[in-house]
Amino acid sequence: MSERIHYTLPSITELEIRYVEDAIRNGWGERCYDYIKRFETTFAEHLGVSYAIATSSCTGALHMGLAALGVGPGDEVILGDINWIASAAPITYLGARPVFVDVLADSWCLDPARVEAAITPATRAIIAVHLYGNLCDMDALLEIGARHGIPVIEDAAEAIGSRLGDRRAGSMGAFGAFSFHGTKTVTTGEGGLFVTQDKTLFERVLTLSNHGRAATQSKQFWPDLLGFKYKMSNLQAAVGCAQVERIDELIAGKRRIFEAYRQRLHDLPLRLNPEGPGRVNGCWMPTAVVEEGVPFDREALLADFKADHIDGRVFFWPLSQLPMFEPRPEHRVAYGLQGRGFNLPSYHALDEAQIDRVCRIVRRHLA
Repeated sequence: MSERIHYTLPSITELEIRYVEDAIRNGWGERCYDYIKRFETTFAEHLGVSYAIATSSCTGALHMGLAALGVGPGDEVILGDINWIASAAPITYLGARPVFVDVLADSWCLDPARVEAAITPATRAIIAVHLYGNLCDMDALLEIGARHGIPVIEDAAEAIGSRLGDRRAGSMGAFGAFSFHGTKTVTTGEGGLFVTQDKTLFERVLTLSNHGRAATQSKQFWPDLLGFKYKMSNLQAAVGCAQVERIDELIAGKRRIFEAYRQRLHDLPLRLNPEGPGRVNGCWMPTAVVEEGVPFDREALLADFKADHIDGRVFFWPLSQLPMFEPRPEHRVAYGLQGRGFNLPSYHALDEAQIDRVCRIVRRHLA
């Protein structure tokens, strides 16, 4: 039987184990937030932002950030119509409505022209999701947002290591949100991060993150407003601290795997994660989209993967295809991507022979 090739696994070393052991032995009482504060500080430094709040998930970071911006019942928030539901769900938690627009065929990310066309008096925010590490056209989106007085938010859950020039994904919008799920380039098992350059917004989210109790409140157990409980634990943050110390190595490992796929599959009728001029993709999840008009049976490909003990994943679904939202089949690009796209295994320990195994099966279906 062939050795199983996982689609993704975390990279854990003795450094992570040592920090977690220290947190277990000593991270209590006065030290119960030590690793959390250290994780927030070091990740903020990596991004080049002023403020960071560690959370239990990226979903929580988005939820609190949207709430702090005042998003509520009757409001609309614009985002691309192909993604994981975690980007849209927090909008609904606040009683607002997600407004899905089609994406660009080359980046699989928000189409700025369609964003502008979708703006109404009820539009309260735009969420730019850097899908599979592909960067949205942030300059265009930020210009649209500034002209209409609408904040642009970055969902950078999948974009650790992605850059637009010297600006890192998550550092450009009103706020950014990250995920440290066990599948991500940097992991804390579960977890997320809210980041911003805006001190007022940071303080608002910090209050919301502690059940509405402001940092300046002197009364014990006295919340100033109704908030949330989306905190990361000190044990999780200990893992995160070690991961941030290794972040350049972790990003380089993902890039190595992506480049290996690109070299082996360059002559096939498919496109891997785009980068574009001045852009660098963090390559969290190498993703292939077969060209339109090329005969391709994705389910047969995934069945062959499974038969050879290789994990494969489908491209995200258009959100408007899900039963809780209204269908938008006129979104030709988003609806066309799903059936032609698939993710390739990308964990850090993946070796050349395993990559060859994966590519042999892809070639069998497209060469």
